[in-house]
Amino acid sequence: MTTQAISNPAPGFGATLSRLSRQREYGVLALLLLTIFAVSLVNHSFLAGGNIRDILVSSVPAVIVACGLTLVIVMGEIDISMGALMGLLATVMGQLTTPAHANLPVAVGIIVTLLLGAGIGLINGLLVAYGRMPSIIVTLGMLTVLHGVNLTLINGHYITDLPAGLRFFGIGTFLGIPISLWVTAAVVILAILLVRQTPLGRRIYAAGSNPEAARLAGLPVRNLKVFVFMLTGLLVAVATVVSVPRLGVIESGIGQNFELVVVTCVVVGGTSISGGRGTIIGSVLAALLLGVISPMLIFLRLGESATYWDRAIQGAFILVAVLIDHVARSRRGTH
Repeated sequence: MTTQAISNPAPGFGATLSRLSRQREYGVLALLLLTIFAVSLVNHSFLAGGNIRDILVSSVPAVIVACGLTLVIVMGEIDISMGALMGLLATVMGQLTTPAHANLPVAVGIIVTLLLGAGIGLINGLLVAYGRMPSIIVTLGMLTVLHGVNLTLINGHYITDLPAGLRFFGIGTFLGIPISLWVTAAVVILAILLVRQTPLGRRIYAAGSNPEAARLAGLPVRNLKVFVFMLTGLLVAVATVVSVPRLGVIESGIGQNFELVVVTCVVVGGTSISGGRGTIIGSVLAALLLGVISPMLIFLRLGESATYWDRAIQGAFILVAVLIDHVARSRRGTH
């Protein structure tokens, strides 16, 4: 009895963290609802229909891309080139479709944007899977390359006069609901179906849980890695198409720090940084939670310090999520 107590001095704390790691979605949902409820008590206008819609729309890019990055991290990899990719895609899309540049049809600009996003994701995947290079190094290098190319293309100017057809994806509505929310809902549903209902989704999780066992079982682990990186690149392009036109002006700062936001969403949503575990729902809920933070700080009237608190809260979320994941893995390793 005494020996057991000494070897495991705080079973209650460890068990609690382990349960949280397995059911992170419920914890994130509870925190999201609690945050909304608490802020609405302080400022009743927080729950106004227009404000809720704005929060949802502002969360669109993170929600869409988190669906792809979740699978990348489930595979035990990482992608930090997403922000630079979004910036480049925005510039390319703007220069292809605006009258002052190529003035091509909007459909052509969107198709090229989607193909370019998927293509760059494909390159990342090939370098990681077949080049056997660490994904953090590959995507860091890609981030630098894409940022440099973007700065060269935009050359310090702004891209204005976006065509109405392109603006429609950012500000248009269908049945009173923004187009971007319809697209986001479709992406989330398809991602959930991919993970839960298809052999491909099950293979991704199997390969992430134990890559060596997956190889011995005949699973194409390297091809699966290529797929999740390519999917993430494609989803960055989708997010660009439905979010950037809402701004009305394209400039070189688009996408800055976006990768940090998405990584935070995925990790806070319960995806294990060691791979093998994580859910689309958890990442989506975490994206909504982070999307609430900035408006919450504004409605709490924190003034100019709101931006700094926003970053601090995001960092705290990451640290807590990593702590929970680490303790949970340690406990599994001792049993």
